[in-house]
Amino acid sequence: MAKKLYIQLIIINSILLFNNSASAWGFYGHKKINETAVYTLPKPLFGFYKTHVEYITNHAVDADKRRYIISEEACRHFLDGDFYERSLPLDTIPKFYKDAIAKYTEDTVLHHGIVPWHIQTMMYRLTEAFKMKDAPKILKYSADLGHYIGDCHVPLHASSNYNGQKTNQVGIHGLWESRLPELFNSEYDFFTGVAIYVDKPVNDIWKAYEQSFSLVDSVLKTEEKVSLLFPLDKKYAFETRGTQLVKVYSQEFSKAYHLALGNMVENRLRASINLLGNLWYTCWINAGQPDLPNMPKEEKTKEEEAPIQQEKMIGREEE
Repeated sequence: MAKKLYIQLIIINSILLFNNSASAWGFYGHKKINETAVYTLPKPLFGFYKTHVEYITNHAVDADKRRYIISEEACRHFLDGDFYERSLPLDTIPKFYKDAIAKYTEDTVLHHGIVPWHIQTMMYRLTEAFKMKDAPKILKYSADLGHYIGDCHVPLHASSNYNGQKTNQVGIHGLWESRLPELFNSEYDFFTGVAIYVDKPVNDIWKAYEQSFSLVDSVLKTEEKVSLLFPLDKKYAFETRGTQLVKVYSQEFSKAYHLALGNMVENRLRASINLLGNLWYTCWINAGQPDLPNMPKEEKTKEEEAPIQQEKMIGREEE
């Protein structure tokens, strides 16, 4: 009986390796970043965002959903810093997109990711939406900006070894970004203070990215060290998700890895929340601090309600 069960588990494992979201922070992380950032905003901007906090939260993962249907979306979530440089400071990568494509060609830049540059694009769009007092676009761009800022704070989104595929650590992407927050978020302190105006947001965006880049080796090497302490039957476990039995990193291994990382995951979440609040507020200030309409909560459009038809994400597979 035990042998039969073992064989069944092996078969299931070959079909369902990990059941983590392909989203950088998982659905929980992205939604938490957007929701919490709302409460960093000073008056009067807070009133508008608080009214629409449900929309801002629920649409935090729209950008990932687009990765199943729009090929151009994939490159907006990462940047392979190690393609351009091996160590900090990242002083040869142009801070603006037009300079980057002039230096490396657009095909090269798009292939290796554009997340810091795309955050700048989203800031421009949000600022213009504020100027026009276009509430639907303000909400859409605010939610999307939160997603890309969250991605920019994830170390493995700063490396071409984004899922440990180059170091025999496949699955580490979901472990760090989804499994750990899923298990330990109740221990995190998300209070970051009140959002402030940022005079040079480009510098703050690239600082956030460089911090992610600086953590890549620690993310990988720490997992490697902790793995030496766990045989495979202790490193992984099977859990029921809905009607499926899926393979996941065991809670014991996840806890050991989480402790070995220190406060890294919590700190990156907090930094995401802080920067997002600051950039929302900065866009509003740069738009002239317009009075915003007290519009009713958004209803889902037909496009948003339609199920994703394609099962595979377009672009790199992170899980």
